[in-house]
Amino acid sequence: MAQNSSILDPSLVLNALKSVKEPDLKQDLVALEMIQDLDVKSDGAVSLRVVLTTPAHPLKAQIEASVRDAITRVPGVSSVTIKMDSKVRGANRAVSHSPDAGTKKGGVAAIEGVANIIAVSSGKGGVGKSTVAVNLAMSLALEGARVGLMDTDVYGPNIPTMMGVTEQPKIMQHPTKGEFFVPPVAHGVKVMSMGFLVDPEQPLVWRGPMLHSVVSQFCHQVDWGNLDYLIVDMPPGTGDVQLSLAQLVPITGAILVSTPQEVSMQDVRKAWAMFDKVRIPIIGVVENMSYFKPDDSDKKYFIFGEGGGKILANKFNTELLAQIPIVPAIREGGDNGRPITVANPASPSAQAFRSFGMRVAQKVGIMAAEGIDPAQIIQIGKFN
Repeated sequence: MAQNSSILDPSLVLNALKSVKEPDLKQDLVALEMIQDLDVKSDGAVSLRVVLTTPAHPLKAQIEASVRDAITRVPGVSSVTIKMDSKVRGANRAVSHSPDAGTKKGGVAAIEGVANIIAVSSGKGGVGKSTVAVNLAMSLALEGARVGLMDTDVYGPNIPTMMGVTEQPKIMQHPTKGEFFVPPVAHGVKVMSMGFLVDPEQPLVWRGPMLHSVVSQFCHQVDWGNLDYLIVDMPPGTGDVQLSLAQLVPITGAILVSTPQEVSMQDVRKAWAMFDKVRIPIIGVVENMSYFKPDDSDKKYFIFGEGGGKILANKFNTELLAQIPIVPAIREGGDNGRPITVANPASPSAQAFRSFGMRVAQKVGIMAAEGIDPAQIIQIGKFN
């Protein structure tokens, strides 16, 4: 770095930063207001904060390196201190954190303090939808995001077991809102499920209005606090719960989970059609149980067929976000309450989930910044 006894002009540093573009949004960081707290000392020491669209930004290191390089090229700079920060915005809408947030507008009520609601759905049971939802929530939390996980599978609530939650939600009395739940926290993620409220051996025999009431309660009578992402694990099918959620809250987008086999893909097509009817954008497709690879071999065995996820993504004009292999450790993590992203973070499966989580955060960040449908951004950092 150059040394200069004269006072460094802050405008030179700012102009240098205008040369650094956000890789996804293709605009410079200054114009995007991502440069904050810029401080230029008389001795040439420069400090600043770079505020990204998400703490799970996959290009964080690249952006930091570009910022550092641009500043060090300015004559007179003696040192550079960069703090990488983030501020997650709600996609396609402003989210209020004020006490009156949650009031209805257009028949849909935002959840107070929640920036983005992401539904994980499949249209079919047995494809590993809850596993994907759990590890997506964990992946985002491990990157530093504030995350909640809502289990709306009322008839088969497995999330408490998969997250290893033994604590019951607390019941509090709000002076104006009445009774509400304080969700327990597991692995840094706030969790709410019907599994906390009923005997696990007792079946629920409920009709549609009761399901709607539960979904409404989980949305608006749970103290979620301030969340960057609320992941919603949806039940199989295209029925009451899915419609209730669409009617109650503004959903940022949905992720469709499928195995490669045709039977699974048929039901996912129905789920896509349902989300299309209620105008909820599809963030992308996850192909679960994609293949099996023995520990002692590099050969992949496509037990449930090959290429199904890619076919679905192309049909829906969206993106194949991840291909998750069949690995016993993933199942064991769900049974033991320690998701593989926590139990074995260095494993290829955990890394696949982490990459998936960052891609979801990246797409949601672009949606929030530009107000566009995720189908329009499938070429940016596309999964291969």
